[in-house]
Amino acid sequence: MAARLGVAVIVIASAACSAIADLSATLAPMADTTLYQSGTGALGNGAGEAFFAGANSGMAVRRGLIRFDIAAAIPAGATITAVELVLTNSAANVSPHAVRLHRVLASWGEGASVAGSGGGGGAAALPGDATWLHRFAPGVIWTAAGGDFATDPSAQTIVAGPGVYSWLGSDLVADAQAFLDTPASNFGWMLLGNEAAANSAKRFSSREDPVEASRPRLIVTYIPTPGSAWCAIAVALAAHRRRRPPAPATTP
Repeated sequence: MAARLGVAVIVIASAACSAIADLSATLAPMADTTLYQSGTGALGNGAGEAFFAGANSGMAVRRGLIRFDIAAAIPAGATITAVELVLTNSAANVSPHAVRLHRVLASWGEGASVAGSGGGGGAAALPGDATWLHRFAPGVIWTAAGGDFATDPSAQTIVAGPGVYSWLGSDLVADAQAFLDTPASNFGWMLLGNEAAANSAKRFSSREDPVEASRPRLIVTYIPTPGSAWCAIAVALAAHRRRRPPAPATTP
C-alpha cells in the first residue's frame, strides 16, 4: 500500500512540476524608439510606428531601443528558463544582415516625436526623447554618443527580407533574469545592425504599429520558485518512501 502511495505521489508531483515548468508570459514593450546618428542629437521618433537598426543609403547609422517590464509580468523569485524576442521586419531591402541585441546600461526615454515618410529620416526630437546624444532630450546625455550598451551581444539573428524574426539564447535569458531580480537595472536592449554597409537598415514594427500582430513581443518561460521547491521536495520524499524497505512482519 505504501509503495502504491509513493508511486501516486511521484506521478502527481511530476505532473505538477511539468505544468509549472511550462508557464510562460507574452509581454508587450513598454517603450521603443530609434537613435538617429546626428552630431546635434536633434532627431527622434519616440511615438513612431517603426524603429530601425543598420545604416541608410548615406551611411547614417540607426540604432533601435526596446524595453519590457519583466518584473511586472513575471513573479518575483521565478527562474527564467527561456526568452524569445519576436520582431516584424518591413524593410524593402532583402540583403541579409546580422542584427544584434546588446544590453543597455542606462535609462532612456520615449517622447512624442513621430517621423514621417516611413520613419527612416527621423523627426525633430521632443522633450523626453532618446536621441543619438541624449538619454532624455534635451538635457540628459549618454556617456557615449550613440548610447551606452554592453560590448558583447546577448543575441543575434540574420535579418533579410520582410517577415517575422526571433532572437534567442542563454545570454538573453541571463539578461531577463537580471531584469527580474533587479528591476532597477532593466534598461532593455539596443539593436545594432550592419553599420558598415549602406542600405543595411532594417525597419521593425514598434508598439505603435496599428497592426497588433506586427508589434514586438517578448515570450518568457519561467518556473515560479515556490512551485519549483515544492516539486523537488515532493518528488524526493516520494522516491525515498518508495525505496524504503517494508517493515518486518510481526508474529502474534
